[in-house]
Amino acid sequence: MTYDILIKNAKTRKRAELVSIAIQDGKIAAIEKDLAADAKQIIDAKGGLVTESFVNGHLHLDKVYTLQMAGEDALKSYTGEGMGGAMTGIEQAANFKAAYDESWIIPNVRKACDLAIKYGNTHIRAFADVDTKARLEGVKALLKMREEYKDRVTLQVVAFPQDGVAREPGAKELVRQALDLGADVVGGIPWIEFTREDEQDHVDSMCAYAKEYNKPISMLLDDVGDAEERTLEMLCKQSIAMGWQGRVTAQHCRAMELYPENYFRKLTTLLKQAGIGIVSDPHTGPLAARVKDLLAAGVPVALGQDDIQDAYYPFGECNMQQVAFLASHLLHMLTFDDMELLYDMITTGAAKVLGIENHQLKVGGNADLVVLDESDVYHAIWYHRAPVYVIKNGVDITLRQ
Repeated sequence: MTYDILIKNAKTRKRAELVSIAIQDGKIAAIEKDLAADAKQIIDAKGGLVTESFVNGHLHLDKVYTLQMAGEDALKSYTGEGMGGAMTGIEQAANFKAAYDESWIIPNVRKACDLAIKYGNTHIRAFADVDTKARLEGVKALLKMREEYKDRVTLQVVAFPQDGVAREPGAKELVRQALDLGADVVGGIPWIEFTREDEQDHVDSMCAYAKEYNKPISMLLDDVGDAEERTLEMLCKQSIAMGWQGRVTAQHCRAMELYPENYFRKLTTLLKQAGIGIVSDPHTGPLAARVKDLLAAGVPVALGQDDIQDAYYPFGECNMQQVAFLASHLLHMLTFDDMELLYDMITTGAAKVLGIENHQLKVGGNADLVVLDESDVYHAIWYHRAPVYVIKNGVDITLRQ
């Protein structure tokens, strides 16, 4: 048999000996030691680590490279004073969205997606703001890019009412219009509302859309330095009530770091009952979800890039190994076992959180793979270099200089 691709001399995370990995019709067809077979393309991994490609659980893709347009006032407010001014930061960043236009959004998105390919990031949950200022410009741009990059980067487009629903009249209807256009995921950010009642209505109305359109849910929750915020609990209860277990993702949840221990333990039980996964972006704020404790309790966790040079974070490359490197320091995950967990959170664990099926290096798994220079997870995170090869749907998509 002639395979599409044969990767030889590959190191994997689960086997000590080097193996050959055969790819056919977008799937992993065989994993064997010294596999003798022909292939249209033969890749010599030279003892380098071969793993699943990288998954980015959270990126505001409509905002990439807009820091200079938006100004740094929001950046100062969002990250300063223990994140007590996070809402102010969002308010300060809102006005420039009146200038949203596909003419500049699309080139920025292309730049970010090309970087994603370079760094082996083949799946991105991509948020697009939907409100009376941004209108549907971001959603329309990301939907076009979803089609343009579909064979290289899978974009899950989130209709995201960042400025609220109750406090932004018209945003709720715009979310519906975004779903009618083809957005993949229903977003939300209930903690941005002014009252507890409006927070609950925000959760309820976005969940109602998810049920009506049969879509997954991805909400930014309690992304503020306030131990009294409880919108994650609201989403847990609603997810259980609507039977949406396994289809709901909670982003950030930074206030969790301030919760009393007893409440945190109750919350982890609720999270498991609701089947909710957490996406953490510890590099974009001074607070972070309690990742190690969540994992120890059995709650799935992914990492996300969150931002690339926008009003909330001045850096970023769509390099998930770099994100894991930063998380290792910020979450104090420094042991070899911790690094294996971090690597899960940008590959298989992230895929579980986002509902991406079959993203595993196994026979029958999807052939979305990276071939690295390094031979182990420790050095891969340490150096966070671009993969030598990137494979998507069984096709070599590596960007060559």
